Amino acid sequence: MKKISLACIMLLVSTFLFAQQAPDKKTKSEKKKEKKDRINEMIKMEEEGEPAFHKQSAFGFKLNTDGWGISYEFGKIRTVTKATVFQIEFNEKKHPKEEKQSNSQPVGGGFYLLGNPFIYGKKNIFYQLKLGVGQQIRFGGKGNKNGVAVYGMVVGGFSAGLLRPYYIEVADSTGENVDIKYTPSDSALFLSNRIIGGTGLAKGWGEMKFAPGLHLKTALRFDYNRFNYFISAIEVGFNAEYYFKEIDQMVLNSPKNFFLNAYISLLFGKRK
Repeated sequence: MKKISLACIMLLVSTFLFAQQAPDKKTKSEKKKEKKDRINEMIKMEEEGEPAFHKQSAFGFKLNTDGWGISYEFGKIRTVTKATVFQIEFNEKKHPKEEKQSNSQPVGGGFYLLGNPFIYGKKNIFYQLKLGVGQQIRFGGKGNKNGVAVYGMVVGGFSAGLLRPYYIEVADSTGENVDIKYTPSDSALFLSNRIIGGTGLAKGWGEMKFAPGLHLKTALRFDYNRFNYFISAIEVGFNAEYYFKEIDQMVLNSPKNFFLNAYISLLFGKRK
């Protein structure tokens, strides 16, 4: 009984001490006031020519006129209107002549089995890993919480072109199903009517070839987030890329060194 009483007393004392040490929780109105004061202070700093933030970061998803991509950006804010940005992108670039199709095989009883989609004549899948540095300039800030800030972007740097062989499944002369890529010796079979379907993403990763290059992009960014410390933006622009090795994507089309495209990107991030 004494042990139980002693334990209860110790529990009450510990609870009392914790309650004394625990900080008072701020009310909802106090938190709202602090947030409002912080926003007003940032507005005042920008009006006086001092940047309210010192760095920013954002993730993006791009739709290009010739493919898709994802990006990450880190920026150092130098002045109220200017920032230095560092970007990394990964893209898959499609050839304009690419066209997906499927073949079917009879399985009896009047039924047909539809094969995996494939792209006829596709020789290589073209990926890009881009590293870039550039400038972001703000043309106009938000007039109010529901306004839009407009930025101009110029970014350039190194582009690593990665060519992965494209594999398809075909029926060879013996009737056996085999996976092949384009080679001079298999060119007739690769372009024949014996194609069953594509092989998906499983093959060719260990056979990728590297093509170094340079890239440059210009863009306009429209940041529509209500608060400046968050980034919610739409970016539209143009990319130009040059590779020092010819990029051979399709068997029946000439390889290229220079590429030009347009894109639209959705970006989400924050400023600190």
